[in-house]
Amino acid sequence: METSFFLRDATVVAQSLIGATIEINGAGGMIVETEAYLPDDPASHSFRGRTERNAAMFGPAGHAYVYRSYGVHWCLNFVCTPGSAVLIRAIEPKTGLDLMSERRGTSDIRLLCAGPGRLSQALAIDRSHDGTALHGGQFRLAVAKRDIEISVGKRIGIRKAVDQPWRFGLAGSPFVSRRFPQISLQASGY
Repeated sequence: METSFFLRDATVVAQSLIGATIEINGAGGMIVETEAYLPDDPASHSFRGRTERNAAMFGPAGHAYVYRSYGVHWCLNFVCTPGSAVLIRAIEPKTGLDLMSERRGTSDIRLLCAGPGRLSQALAIDRSHDGTALHGGQFRLAVAKRDIEISVGKRIGIRKAVDQPWRFGLAGSPFVSRRFPQISLQASGY
């Protein structure tokens, strides 16, 4: 994906990533769930300004921002405009299933990548990927080339700005981390 793909509002990028494919560390699949975070969003890590931990969010668009959630799970985000990013919440596993199963300790395909912590463990994402370019190098991304139906809902696992409808998913996917309400929209590829 070109850098220009990410140089847009994170809510637009989050929707555009649904149906895209990602591969890294010998495993991957189709992105089925995302969440958007903006610089003026109290739930965003960038809200209080740049720190050592969130520096990648203020770096170039089209790079990874990786952080540890609750001191336990790594979370993969794609940087958009400065201070904004898209959390990759879930993928439908497609390649490297045995590798992901080994990393996760489960053969239940539905549980391999449903949730940002599970996804990062299955793809072997860690802090070493923070600031890494999403085009070329270790990551392989491809945008969906077809029209898809996207579900919309409130973000999960946050305490501030909880009513923002900035969580997006592939309508009807059994691989999302949590079901969506019955609100959806039609989206075209990038």
